[in-house]
Amino acid sequence: MAGSDQTYREKILELVEPIVESERMELVDVECLRGPTRWMVRIYIDKEGGVTLDDCARISGEVGDLLDIHETPPDPYDLEISSPGLDRPLVKDRDFVRYKGRAVRIRVAEKIEGKRTLKGRLVEFVENEGEKSLVIEVGGKMYTIPRSMVVKANLEYEL
Repeated sequence: MAGSDQTYREKILELVEPIVESERMELVDVECLRGPTRWMVRIYIDKEGGVTLDDCARISGEVGDLLDIHETPPDPYDLEISSPGLDRPLVKDRDFVRYKGRAVRIRVAEKIEGKRTLKGRLVEFVENEGEKSLVIEVGGKMYTIPRSMVVKANLEYEL
């Protein structure tokens, strides 16, 4: 069963999300990376008040069994379940809505004023005629970035 990292990531998201949600947690993100001899599957979960080691262990057992049954990924793999951390990735549209007003780091596909990475405050997430955009304030200047240009987005730790 040949497939790309992205194909396996999508399949794992589809398999794992119902398990995580049934435990009253949120599936934040999945990484599926091919190493020289093994796959690395990282699953980030969160819940109100933060996840515990017991939460991670419980989800790991359930997810490991499910991935084995579905042979996804098809070769040996290491499975990590963890909290998204202070620099939580912003993956879903609802993440951008939830974290309005927070400091963010956005990496874009095409340079904006010579930069691929912008650090600033997430002011708004808007949808206009089907086009989704982030509005970010960087050093007093506002940038509207099409959602389709966002390669990676994370919260920035604030003191």
